Amino acid sequence: MDITVHHTFLPHHDPETSLAFYRDTLGFEVRNDVGYGGMRWITVGPPGQPDTSIVLHPPFADPGITEDERRTITEMMAKGTYAGVVLATRDLDDVFARLVAADAEVVQEPTDQPYGIRDCAFRDPAGSMVRIQQLA
Repeated sequence: MDITVHHTFLPHHDPETSLAFYRDTLGFEVRNDVGYGGMRWITVGPPGQPDTSIVLHPPFADPGITEDERRTITEMMAKGTYAGVVLATRDLDDVFARLVAADAEVVQEPTDQPYGIRDCAFRDPAGSMVRIQQLA
């Protein structure tokens, strides 16, 4: 089989702050920005990787979500347990320093993990966990 990751979805509760984080802080390109019914879906991705994207989406766009589910999603987003993504870089220390300089919310400084990788972690403006691993 020939399967690749094409899109992944992360929620946002404020499209402008999420856009600023992914575009301005992480340096991702904006691939698409679509509004519909007062909501906004923004597709971003790393430069030079046009086939890999993150769709920043309104978490309550599904009309089938109940009030209890909406409350649970809101609580999980606030705790940073609703969604996440793992990114990778060849220079973790440089990326970490740039994110700190941009006032990104640090969850974990660069750390050698017992399972063999070195990584750090941040929360995006919606609370999603963004882990960044050091590539060999």
